[in-house]
Amino acid sequence: MRHLYFLLPGTSKRYACGGLFAELKTLKLAQKLCTAEVVTYEQREPDTLFLDDLLQRPDLDNHILVMSWGFHVPKLAKRLRGHNLVYHAHSSGYGFSLPGDVPIITVSRNSLGYWGQRSANAPLFYLPNHIDESFTNRQIPRDIDVLVQVRKSSSYLLNILVPALKPHCNVVCLDSFVDDLGELFNRSRVYLYDSAEYWAISRVSEGFGLPPMEAMACGCQVFSSVNGALADYLDPGFNCQKIGVYSTAYDVERILAALTTPTPKLMAPEDLQPYREEALIPRLRVILAELNQFFDHRANHPSDIPGLTPSRLRCLYLKKVITKIRQKLPK
Repeated sequence: MRHLYFLLPGTSKRYACGGLFAELKTLKLAQKLCTAEVVTYEQREPDTLFLDDLLQRPDLDNHILVMSWGFHVPKLAKRLRGHNLVYHAHSSGYGFSLPGDVPIITVSRNSLGYWGQRSANAPLFYLPNHIDESFTNRQIPRDIDVLVQVRKSSSYLLNILVPALKPHCNVVCLDSFVDDLGELFNRSRVYLYDSAEYWAISRVSEGFGLPPMEAMACGCQVFSSVNGALADYLDPGFNCQKIGVYSTAYDVERILAALTTPTPKLMAPEDLQPYREEALIPRLRVILAELNQFFDHRANHPSDIPGLTPSRLRCLYLKKVITKIRQKLPK
């Protein structure tokens, strides 16, 4: 089993975000199956390998370099061409393409379909993000009626819906990092998440949507947008409710009703199991074995399957048009 190097720009507070935390959780899962460690490439950090130093080593054929920071992947892939590269894809829609010899592991089926079209000849795998046991219903009193995380929230949510709710219930807007988000979800009765505007402006997609699933795992009712990979697991009317529906009054009416319902819409515990460690470890074991087999094969065999490149697609389209014209001509 090859050694894994997880490439990250850094791990300090400067880089703190859901993608970083999700990648570090994947690293910990991988360490249960093989040797794996972080390598930074933008800033040097104590007791952590730096990419420039790693590339001076002579034995990198027996390693796999895992890229994940979407905006940095095109530059990294070009720089590291010839090494055993894997792209761990969180969001999709960045617009770049990858060679067919770069396997892609996606965290959502939404992204799996995206890369299945964009990188049709590459090895593709699905490994959802890990929801650890800190996100579970702790059966504690819920003193927060409505919880909102400011980051990624739409202007409608922050500037219209929240002010409309505040006269009727206790609304808490979280605008800073907290050590135990699971505790806040356990203290909250309803969680609001509306990221469609954020991702539309960013021109990439919601890659997984950890907060709504983490909130539901803690027994919190969720009102959410259903964009991108959120559609992987959100089921409006069954385990959540859609936010931003028709009018502010309609949203307020449904949220206030949810605060008093004796039968809240929650994700069933069995629906969370695919995201827990005991389900992810066997899946990751299979993926790592497939990756090692692929890189063994690639070392001795050239690729001979044509890709869906823009130039080839144009040729195929022209052939299709010409064939149709010929079929319509009188014989």
